[in-house]
Amino acid sequence: MLRSLFVFMFLCLCLPANYAAEKTNIVFILADDLGWKDLACYGGTLADTPHLDQLASEGMKFTNAYSPAPICSASRAAILTGKTPARLHFEFVTKPAGVDPPFRQLLPPPYTRELPLNEVTLGEMLQQSDYATGFFGKWHVSEHYKGYLGWSPTHGPKQQGFQTAVEAFGSHPYAKKFDWKSGDFQKDEFPPDAVTENAIQFLKQERDKPFFLYLSYFHVHTPVRSPTDWLVEKYGDKAAAGLGDAKRRTHYGAFIETLDHYVGQVLAALDESGLRDSTLIVFTSDNGGHPEYATNGPLRGSKWNLYEAGIRVPFLVRWPKHVQAGSVCTKPVSGIDLFPTFCEVADRNCSQLALDGKSLLPLLEGKSTSWPTRALTWHFPYYHPEKGYKKAKETIGVNDFAVSKTRPVSAIRVGDWKLLKFYESGNRELYNLGSDPGEQNDLSDRQPERTAQLSTQLKQMLQDMDARYPTDTFTDQPKTD
Repeated sequence: MLRSLFVFMFLCLCLPANYAAEKTNIVFILADDLGWKDLACYGGTLADTPHLDQLASEGMKFTNAYSPAPICSASRAAILTGKTPARLHFEFVTKPAGVDPPFRQLLPPPYTRELPLNEVTLGEMLQQSDYATGFFGKWHVSEHYKGYLGWSPTHGPKQQGFQTAVEAFGSHPYAKKFDWKSGDFQKDEFPPDAVTENAIQFLKQERDKPFFLYLSYFHVHTPVRSPTDWLVEKYGDKAAAGLGDAKRRTHYGAFIETLDHYVGQVLAALDESGLRDSTLIVFTSDNGGHPEYATNGPLRGSKWNLYEAGIRVPFLVRWPKHVQAGSVCTKPVSGIDLFPTFCEVADRNCSQLALDGKSLLPLLEGKSTSWPTRALTWHFPYYHPEKGYKKAKETIGVNDFAVSKTRPVSAIRVGDWKLLKFYESGNRELYNLGSDPGEQNDLSDRQPERTAQLSTQLKQMLQDMDARYPTDTFTDQPKTD
């Protein structure tokens, strides 16, 4: 007995730390502007998405998942820190110094240029937990450097906790350097993508510690222009027979399948490296689908507003031996929940931070009955679009395939109930998402007590976050009531 105990202790001391106390690798894949229903596994009918559909079948699909904001930088900053854009004072897209938000009836708060270095990021927390950290793709939480989306040399990924980071646009048209010609890619061939290739190279590195890979794609953001003729041809007839502009939708379908292909390459690389069972994968989008490309119905709205299609996103999780294959979770969750989730997976205590997110581990483990009802909030104290506002559509509808006017607004969801508060007019809209997911029937007049209760709760939560508000220039006071 003593001899067996001695042998066991000797082996534990001699084995590498990651073997004796194995930690889970984490791969976080963030798509750009991918709508909640763009994937086939969510009911999308335009594009084939076999790899992401398989990911859903091998793990958990969330049907009430949200981005922290309806716009890129704000959402990404919130995901990186586990804090709402309201708390971060980072509610819009990063802008250069001296650029002011457009004033209309109200004056919005100044634009935020970059995520402060004193904010603790996922990269920093996981690096402190002895993770190798890598970032590849779109950063967009700091001022552009030497061109649009260029990484800041002072506030880029390497300054925010990512030990390995390679800047590249990959095959996205942002790169502007490709001269692909008709016929360059035969059927089933896709453009090589440096973002994917760099990420795969990172995960295949030999190391004696776990890794955190943050893979941030530029797809399917505009400009939506696919160089793969066979894909464009594939989706031509389908797009022409559907809603919206046929040419845009044709290239959009090609973009979605291209993104799916790149994700498939990453999943294949994990399998080839024997990392499937030791890796947690999360896939989601930074905000809702673009109004001119995505079919967001039956949900109302699109990217840039706080109706459901602006903030509802796909959210897939695969974690072998922990998450049941083919499971579905209907609980409302948010991108701000990833910070505490990843920290708990890495056995890192983050209780000292003022986080707004909540660890999703109970849901991933199938304990949804013990998940408490909680409030999720969104805050967008700006006007959009910045240019062409007068020409934008006056109202926000369902699948209207047009950029609409977004006015300063906040929202709260508690259970099935969602309230939107508009600062220009002071109007409030109340919807029951359980019976009215398309937000077509405003119940605020019929349920004044619930409207008042949610309004008070929203106001209090935003005050606790020290939220910034649009200003009434006549009184120079924030519009909070």
